[in-house]
Amino acid sequence: MSGETFLYRDSLVGLSEDIPLTQKLERVRATLSRQYPFITRIAAALYDEHTDLLKTFLHSGDAQNPLTWYEARLADSRSLSEIRDLRLPRVVNDLSVFSGAEKRHTKAIAEQGFAASYTLPIYHKDDFLGFVFFNSDHKDVFQDQVLFYLDSVANLLSQAIVQQLLEVRTLLGAVKTVQDIAHTRDNETGDHLRRMACYARIIARELGPVLNLNDEFIEYIHLFAPLHDIGKIAIPDEILLKQGPLSDEEFEIMKTHTTEGRKIIECMLDHFKLQGFEYADLLIQIVEDHHEKLDGKGYGRRMPGEEVPLAARIIAVADVFDALTSKRPYKEAWSNDRAFALLRELADVELDGRCVAALCNNMERVVEVQRQFGEHNDLG
Repeated sequence: MSGETFLYRDSLVGLSEDIPLTQKLERVRATLSRQYPFITRIAAALYDEHTDLLKTFLHSGDAQNPLTWYEARLADSRSLSEIRDLRLPRVVNDLSVFSGAEKRHTKAIAEQGFAASYTLPIYHKDDFLGFVFFNSDHKDVFQDQVLFYLDSVANLLSQAIVQQLLEVRTLLGAVKTVQDIAHTRDNETGDHLRRMACYARIIARELGPVLNLNDEFIEYIHLFAPLHDIGKIAIPDEILLKQGPLSDEEFEIMKTHTTEGRKIIECMLDHFKLQGFEYADLLIQIVEDHHEKLDGKGYGRRMPGEEVPLAARIIAVADVFDALTSKRPYKEAWSNDRAFALLRELADVELDGRCVAALCNNMERVVEVQRQFGEHNDLG
């Protein structure tokens, strides 16, 4: 009313609050639904520049998510590649124009009954990070008035996604910098870390439908996998870099890298003000528990069986497999077949049988990772 001052709650204030991304997405969709009820789905996909893969990440919608545990090469989608290159949103007011397309994501969207879409590329400076998608079950709804509002909402949402990804990237970058400065990489090259992170993602994606893992969990497994041995920074060089076998006393010191790793991560989370980060516990589990064994004879907290966190069980299989198939100063690289055979022997004894099967059942993808990231071994 004229002449009066009053306070009101900004409907999108949640985007600036310290709450999980999934909650922010739900709040945005609730706000949009009140004004434009025909917008029935919001989703986000992330891009991996190392593999050219576009991966499902977040979703909020009235109906069941049509795309989960899904990835596809961006180069295989001319339409999305154009959006990325032009750095402009795309509006399709009648999705039947793609009715002849054979891509799984196009078919899934159509089968769910979506009729129109708005897609915004996510950028941070010149780095392309992925897309935000808005879908409607009605045609011809994304007109000027709607787009004027939607542009603002989409950009705010994309920036919320960017903020969380940058926090994680900053943490990852800080850890890698410390590792490089300390010169204690324990023969673990960048390619080794990329490979085992890819193996971890293969396992997590395969388990997704069985254990109802969401895409966000799977993505953070992939992002955090390379940090599993950060605690080795605290191990003396004469032990960490020793060419021969360790003595019993030296091995006891080596085993402390799991607890030292937890201390380092907790310290970094504190310094970067990320204690409230939704997946902080996941990172700590990966660092502290990746040497636990199902028979309770591992090390760290010496937890048996199902008490070992799933994230740590996934990382354990990925790390063991890459160690076996990689050449080291003290051993030649094993063939994939030989490594898979040993994993199967260890399944349900030391290693999680489901995780072992998830990796062994994806030979093609394993070989593709090895071709992309280095180790020239006998792939058979």
